[in-house]
Amino acid sequence: MANPTILTVDDDPAVSRAVARDIRRRYGDRYRVVRAVSGAEALEALHEIKLRGERLAVMLADYRMPKMNGIEFLEEAMDLFPLARRVLLTAYADTGAAIDAINVVDLDHYLLKPWNPPEEHLYPVIDSLLDVWAATPDPTAAEIRVVGHRWSAPSFAVRDFLARNLVPYRWLKADEPEGARLLAAAGVTAADVPLVVTADGTSLVAPAEKELAAHVGLSTTPTSDFYDLVVVGGGPAGLGAAVYGASEGLRTVLVEREATGGQTGQSSRIDNYLGFPDGVSGSQLTGRARRQALKFGAEILSAREVVALEAAGSGRVLRFGGGASITAHTVVLATGVSYRMLAAPSLEPFTGAGVFYGSAVTEAPTCSGDEVYMVGGANSAGQAALHFSRYAKRVHMLVRGADLARSMSTYLVDRISAIDNIVVHPWTEVVGGKGDGHLEQLTLRDTRSGAVETVATSWLFVFIGAAPRTEWLDGVVARDERGFVLTGPDLVADGQRPAGWSLPRDPYHLESSVPGVFAAGDVRAASLKRVASAVGDGAMAISLVHRYLEAQ
Repeated sequence: MANPTILTVDDDPAVSRAVARDIRRRYGDRYRVVRAVSGAEALEALHEIKLRGERLAVMLADYRMPKMNGIEFLEEAMDLFPLARRVLLTAYADTGAAIDAINVVDLDHYLLKPWNPPEEHLYPVIDSLLDVWAATPDPTAAEIRVVGHRWSAPSFAVRDFLARNLVPYRWLKADEPEGARLLAAAGVTAADVPLVVTADGTSLVAPAEKELAAHVGLSTTPTSDFYDLVVVGGGPAGLGAAVYGASEGLRTVLVEREATGGQTGQSSRIDNYLGFPDGVSGSQLTGRARRQALKFGAEILSAREVVALEAAGSGRVLRFGGGASITAHTVVLATGVSYRMLAAPSLEPFTGAGVFYGSAVTEAPTCSGDEVYMVGGANSAGQAALHFSRYAKRVHMLVRGADLARSMSTYLVDRISAIDNIVVHPWTEVVGGKGDGHLEQLTLRDTRSGAVETVATSWLFVFIGAAPRTEWLDGVVARDERGFVLTGPDLVADGQRPAGWSLPRDPYHLESSVPGVFAAGDVRAASLKRVASAVGDGAMAISLVHRYLEAQ
């Protein structure tokens, strides 16, 4: 496949040559650099690139061009290459127009001229945009095809697994001609979906996650049976631990039962993470962290669930479902938390068929023009509401309290209040639902008066509570009454170390009741439950791992 293209357009020949020269110097070995001197010429070049079936990564357009300015060009170019990242070249006097362009053409960055030295002002911007572009799945280029029903929970599970693991695919309905042809070719019927047809033509009928992962290029088998460090869980804390562990010379493997990124990876937008003033999606942030961990030599195992932990001398044994195991000197538990299920049994049959736990951002475009309901008042619910409001006719936020201010960041509350098609319903809970094959109605109750009403909807997204996934640690690692892992000072009561503690020292700050086993992120008792603090936990855990290993 031809190298992807970076396109520059500027009507000033000197500037045009300069930007193309600087881009080619840094990226010419990996990208084809195309230079144009007008918006019309640039659009012609884009049409040729599209006809050849090639990819466009980044566009840099000058704002002050005659006949077609940079914003007008980028607006037309978006129709041809909606996933390409967009940069506007501006003079200082034009920064106001550049800021306006953020809303018009979803601008990624505006770059002031001159940009010398490029090592400081140009290349960091382009590096970041290329990372985002490379991590964004392109459905038009996908070779993996998934055939299923719109309201099939197993079909949703396959699509969600692929999307969260950043594996591009094409979705086909079983009752459409192409979907029906693939079903017939595989010798199955619409009752057997989901069907996954891989790039090499292999047909997988209702595959389990481990089978699917192995066929789409995700690693599921460890290369060794012994490591310096095993990280359990691939959210921000786990990815942070894997990056720091591998970069500091520890033979590291990260084990994730679903998809790297955890709940953060499902977030449509994170606006308060340090260093991203324009916000960043959860998949972009955690996708970069995944690539960073792999770059430093960490192994990442997908669709593998750890079901038991044992201390065996100086080793720590982790057992997978199915019987296999790996051993390590140290372990970092970073399994995060999961959303709690609604206490409404009538909704259970609709899980994955109208009722979703978490944002399920893959469903947002499908909600176009519909009434969407969301349960929860924390930041995750707020971010999802903002995202879905771009597609849905109306987003209804259901909260048990008086308003959002108690549990949501102020910046999100302010943004939600400014959007007309987001409606907040205080003192409201979901008590039931009905439907024929998928959700069609919800029953809502006023928590003060007890009054009940029925609303028509096919969409309910739930963001309530935070339950740790630690049942498999029962009897091995000390936990609090809610299941969160106790660490460090919380394990020492009245000067007494935890039962079974064998070392002549107190547990380190993030160390559990089993020496050499650490906890990081949301699974740790009394953690802050923020992305940045989870990453910090992961980094701190590695410094404590080194201290532990040095003392052995």
